[in-house]
Amino acid sequence: MTGCTAVPAEKFNVAFCFFSKALLSGFVSPNATCEGVGVPPALSGGVVWADPPFFLPHEHALANFSLSDDNISLVPLLKEILAISPNIKLLATPWSPPAWMKDNDEASGGSLLPQYYGVYAQYFVKYIQAMQANGIHIDAITPQNEPLNANNNPACVMQDTAEDIFVKNFLGPAFQTAGLTTKIIVYDHNCDQPGYPEYILGDAAAAKYVDGSAFHLYAGGISALSGVHTLFPNKNLYFTEQYVGGPGNFQNDLEWAMKNLIVGAPRNWSRNVLEWNLAADQNYGPHTAGGCTTCLGAYTINGTAVSRNTSYYIIAHASKFVVPGSVRVASNIVGNLQNVAYLRPDGKKVLIVLNDEANTETFTVQFNGRNFSVSLEGYAVGTFIW
Repeated sequence: MTGCTAVPAEKFNVAFCFFSKALLSGFVSPNATCEGVGVPPALSGGVVWADPPFFLPHEHALANFSLSDDNISLVPLLKEILAISPNIKLLATPWSPPAWMKDNDEASGGSLLPQYYGVYAQYFVKYIQAMQANGIHIDAITPQNEPLNANNNPACVMQDTAEDIFVKNFLGPAFQTAGLTTKIIVYDHNCDQPGYPEYILGDAAAAKYVDGSAFHLYAGGISALSGVHTLFPNKNLYFTEQYVGGPGNFQNDLEWAMKNLIVGAPRNWSRNVLEWNLAADQNYGPHTAGGCTTCLGAYTINGTAVSRNTSYYIIAHASKFVVPGSVRVASNIVGNLQNVAYLRPDGKKVLIVLNDEANTETFTVQFNGRNFSVSLEGYAVGTFIW
């Protein structure tokens, strides 16, 4: 298990700055107190949007490539996070190539033109190298966030055949030539289209560059991950996005996420769980024009007032206790007691249980001939460590 966290929106720290040290420490420090989430140091994190979208000028040679607006807020924020938790792992995923590389010459919609595949591969290389020059290691990338969704802003459609060619003939070789160790993770979209990553992983010439595939759960079922694992057991699986819609219903949102994500994703071979997103203001901002207007952050920041929302507790039930290097072990699901279990590197065991019904349940946990009994109220979640 590599970890669980919430993904930070790039410019949220405009509102976040007053509480940044205390809140960031409580969220990303592996040594956080019981009042903090305590995200483990080897998790998957994220680099996301700017508001408004910005792209570098039309320049095929990329001689003047720079991080541009990222230096204003994103780079300082990531440095602050890394100062608290230096071993944190970061996943970067673009929402669109530069508009001038696309067939519609716009930030939203359209597709990457084949004549720019090579240039765009170098764009990735230069981005990763520029981040590294700032002391920020990008552990993994996906070629395109939600490649079948043309309606975000920014957005870009990249069909499985196109992503296969891009990875096989351009991105993979470019990473190899540049000596980059950053992982390439394909797909990064909903569970209803597992054939997309299966197509790429079934192409040996592309698959040799690919670490695994990533999924969201706005459509389909989480069991789709197991189908991909069965076909490609040597490739990793990741769960990289799910948002809680505001204003939200704490009980229903917690129950759904625990069942499908914190329990469901690892039981279907995912190495991580990411919630969208870390923080927003009272108006669900900032976001791009046409972006999500109801995405509820783990924190809501209203001036100097900070409140914790459902995603905070979804993540905390796992991240404080399932440390990097933990291995999921078999556990049986009895009745409505949804659960997932781990063996940690220090020998401790962790069991996360959701009571998925209204009535209080009393049950016994057994491990290696020893047992203990516990009760969980209806729709409650418990994390047990021994």
